[in-house]
Amino acid sequence: MRLGRVVGRLWSTVKIPQFDGHRFLVVQPIDAERQDAGAEIVCMDTVGAGAGETIYWARGKEASLAFLPERVPSDATIVGIVDEISC
Repeated sequence: MRLGRVVGRLWSTVKIPQFDGHRFLVVQPIDAERQDAGAEIVCMDTVGAGAGETIYWARGKEASLAFLPERVPSDATIVGIVDEISC
């Protein structure tokens, strides 16, 4: 899993049926010091994250496991909201 910060939302009026009812958020990947770490990505949201929140997200096959038993073809999914980071 990776850290990120929610920086926006994405709307789509035309999408595949498996995406119906799911939110898409724009996420800026960050490192443990909360510094930007790469380009922004679009993630599906499973936890109700909001703008500015620090989250952790999964990529690849693990991203689709958050929706089981539903089969959602997600490549990047927000799976948690971070309360605190201590190094």
